[in-house]
Amino acid sequence: MSQAHPCLSCGACCAHFRVSFYWGECVSGGGLVPDERVVQVTPSRVAMLGTESRPSRCISLSGEVGKAVSCSMYAERSSTCREFEAAWEFGQPSESCDKARAAYGLAALEPGWNAGL
Repeated sequence: MSQAHPCLSCGACCAHFRVSFYWGECVSGGGLVPDERVVQVTPSRVAMLGTESRPSRCISLSGEVGKAVSCSMYAERSSTCREFEAAWEFGQPSESCDKARAAYGLAALEPGWNAGL
C-alpha cells in the first residue's frame, strides 16, 4: 500500500519560515504568484503574506499543521516553495525541514520514509 507524502500532513515549513523571493515571480512581473498574496520586503524581493513577520503562517496554507494541509496556490507557488525539499526526499537530510518540524513538535523524517511512494 502506498503512503501519503509527509508534506500533506505537515506544513511546518509554510508556518515557520519567511517565504521570500524575487518580485519578478509575481504575475505583475511575468510570473505565476498572485500579486495579492505577497508583500514587498525589499525593493527587489517580496514575501508571501503571513510569512513576513512572527508568528509566521503563509496565507496560502490551508489546514492544520501536523495534521492535514494543502497549498491553495500550489500550481502558482514561488521558486522558494518549489525548491524546498522534505528531509530524505531525494536521499539527503534537510536541516530546514527538521527545524520547521521541530518547531511544531513533529519528529524529524527518517531516511527511507519515501520507499512506499
